[in-house]
Amino acid sequence: MRKYLHINLADRSISAQEFHGEQIVRSGRYFIAKTLLESGVAAVDPLGPDNPLIFSAGPFAGTNFSNANRLSVGCKSPLTGGIKEANAGGTFGFALGQSELAGFTLHGASTEWSLIRITKEGLVTFEDAQPYLGRGNEECARMLFDKYGKKISYALCGPVGERLGLIAGIAFADTDGRPSRLAARGGVGAVMGAKRIKAIVVDQHKMPPFHDRKKAMGAVREYGARLGREQAIDNFKRFGTATVGDFTNYIGGLPVRNFSVGQLTADRDAFKLGGTHIRERNLGRGGQTAHACMPGCMIECSNVYVDAQGKELVSPLEYETLGLMGSNCGLEDPDDVARLNRAVNDMGVDTIEVGATLGVLMEAGLGAFGDADFMMAALEDMRRGSERGRFLAQGAARVGKHIGAARVPVIKRQAISAYDPRVIEVTGISMMLTAQGADHTAGNLPAYGCKDKTTAELVAVSLGAQVAAAAADSLGLCVFGRSVTDTNPDLIVGALNDAHGTSLDPSFLKTLGREVLELEWAFNRAAGFTEADDELPTFFYEEALQPTGNTARHGSEAVNRSLRELLGRATHAADQ
Repeated sequence: MRKYLHINLADRSISAQEFHGEQIVRSGRYFIAKTLLESGVAAVDPLGPDNPLIFSAGPFAGTNFSNANRLSVGCKSPLTGGIKEANAGGTFGFALGQSELAGFTLHGASTEWSLIRITKEGLVTFEDAQPYLGRGNEECARMLFDKYGKKISYALCGPVGERLGLIAGIAFADTDGRPSRLAARGGVGAVMGAKRIKAIVVDQHKMPPFHDRKKAMGAVREYGARLGREQAIDNFKRFGTATVGDFTNYIGGLPVRNFSVGQLTADRDAFKLGGTHIRERNLGRGGQTAHACMPGCMIECSNVYVDAQGKELVSPLEYETLGLMGSNCGLEDPDDVARLNRAVNDMGVDTIEVGATLGVLMEAGLGAFGDADFMMAALEDMRRGSERGRFLAQGAARVGKHIGAARVPVIKRQAISAYDPRVIEVTGISMMLTAQGADHTAGNLPAYGCKDKTTAELVAVSLGAQVAAAAADSLGLCVFGRSVTDTNPDLIVGALNDAHGTSLDPSFLKTLGREVLELEWAFNRAAGFTEADDELPTFFYEEALQPTGNTARHGSEAVNRSLRELLGRATHAADQ
C-alpha cells in the first residue's frame, strides 16, 4: 500500500487515498495523463488555480533499483498549451517512496508564498516562504539543509518560476544535495510559481515494504547485473551523455548557430563539446567523470565538471545543454557552457529552451554567436526579472514571434532538442508526433539508419520508441536503461508483480505505453491541437543542412497518415 495526498492550497486541507497493486504500478506519466484528461483540465488556464500540479513517484521509488527513482511532474503546460509530463532524477522521488507515498497533487493556489513540509509519517504542514523568495536555488538548498537537516529532499521553484516565466522548471536535490536535477520542460516551474509554492521538503527515511521483498530485491540485483554487461552502459559511465555530441557532430545532426549548420567542426579531434574531450579535460583537472543522479543508479552518466584549478563549475554538464546552449549559440569551449549551465540551474530554468531562445536572438542580430558574455547578461536579466528578462523567460516561440524572426526551432511552441530532424529523422518524427511538444525523450533513436526509409517505415520505428519511453516514464525508469528494460519485459513485470502483488504479464509494458500515448493525444485534441501543430518549422523543409545537404522529408500530413494507418492495423490485429 502507498498513500497519495491531495493538498488543497486554498484552505490547506489534506486528503489521502490508498493505492494498492496496479494503482501503484500505473504511476508517473500514465497517472498524469489519465488524471489530467479525466479532470477536464484541457480547457483551463494553465496558470490558473484549476490546473493541478501532480508529483508522481514510480513503483520502485525508495529502493536501490538502478535508474528506477525518477519522478514525474505533470500539468497543463503554460508553454505549449498541451499536456506536460516532465521527469527528473535526484532524490525527491526516492524520498517519497521512503515515506511510503506514491505522490501528491497540489490543487488550487495559496494566498501567500508557502513552503510545504511532508514528514516521513505523512504529516503535511505549511510554513512561511518569505525568507526564500528571490534567492537562487543553491542558496535556498543550503538554507533548507540548515533548517531541516541532511536527511531530506526538496523541490524548488526558482526566481524565474516565481515570476511565472514559461521556461521555468522545478529543481530537485541530486545525490549530493545540489539543486541540479530539473523537471525542466514545459513551464512546470511557472505552474508551481502560480500556486505560490516556493519549496516542498520531504524526509528520506527507509525502504518501503513490498509484497514479496526477497523476490523483488532479487529482481533488482538481476537488473543491475544485466546492466553491468551492456557496453552502451559502460560508455555512458565513462563519457557521460556528452558522448552523444561526438556522434551527432560526426554525422552532421548537431544544432549549430540556430540550427543553420549540422556540424561544428569536421575535425573530430578538434571537437571540444563531446564526451571524449570533456572526459579527458575533467580527469586532468581532478573532476568526477561518473556520478549517479539518483540513489542506486549504476549507469552514472552524470558528472562533476571542474575548472582549471579543480573547483567545481557545474554538475552535471550534459549533452542537451552542450548542444542548445553550446554549439547552437556558437560556443565551442565546454568551460563557457559550464558557467552558463551553473547559472541556469541556480535560476531553475530549462537549458534547451534558454539555448534556443538565445540562438534566435543571435541570428536576429541582437547578440553575436559565440558571445558568452551576452548570454550571461541575458541570464542575469532573467534572474533579476527586468523587463527584458521577463520577455526572454517566455521562451523561443514567443520571443521569436515578437521580434519577427524567420527561423524559430520549435514544435508546439517548445524548443526542439539537440537533434536536427533533417538528419536524425526518427527522433524528429517523435518530436512531431508527441503531445509533449518538441521533446526527444518521447522517442529518441539518434543512431537509427534512416537513409532510403519511407515515412511510414520511420513512423513505425518512432512509435515503437515512443511506446517504450512512455512505459519507462510511467514506472519511474530512466530511459538510459532501455537496452535492458526493453529487451527483458519478463524481468521488469516480474519485479512489479513481486513488489506489489499484481498478476501482470510481459505484454503489460507495451500496453501501458500505448495507453499513455492515446491519453495524451486525446488531451491535446481536447485542448484544441490539430495535426497542423505537429509540423516542423518551414526552414527545416526549405534549407539544406550542411554538411549532409539534407532537408526535412517528412511533413505532418504524411506522418499522421502513416500513424493512423499503423494504429488502425495494430487495433485490428489486437481484435483478432
